[in-house]
Amino acid sequence: MIRLENILTPGRSLVNVPGGSKKRVLEQIARVIAQDLPDLESQAIFESLVAREKLGSTGFGNGIAIPHCRMVGCSAPVSAVLRLESPVDFDAIDGEPVDLLFVLLVPQAATDEHLELLRQIASMLDREDVRARLRQASTSENLYQVVVDVQNGH
Repeated sequence: MIRLENILTPGRSLVNVPGGSKKRVLEQIARVIAQDLPDLESQAIFESLVAREKLGSTGFGNGIAIPHCRMVGCSAPVSAVLRLESPVDFDAIDGEPVDLLFVLLVPQAATDEHLELLRQIASMLDREDVRARLRQASTSENLYQVVVDVQNGH
């Protein structure tokens, strides 16, 4: 089974990201991932995330969104986590603005394994204590470490 800590890096764990709008946040996510993975182009990532949002918001409630999509040219799952400086309207199901985003890009030929990753992310973020720890993380390294610790049952 793929573990979140293996597809997330401290470099893709960002705190105090300027929000602005849903579109701007998705652009930032695309830039962060493309800088880290030269095989993927930020405009293509952005367009894939936007296309997925058009099918229905990935805002899950409690200030959380899990933008995710299949990506041409993506050979293995990639994750990023962002905590925004100030929440943005993400058309979430509970109408609450979003300040924590957990991103998942998967290869075009996504499998059940990738659905399992989404399930792992959603169940982790379902816990109020985990959301609080993510919101309190002061650095990228801390944010990444919260995910690793939670994955390891701490």
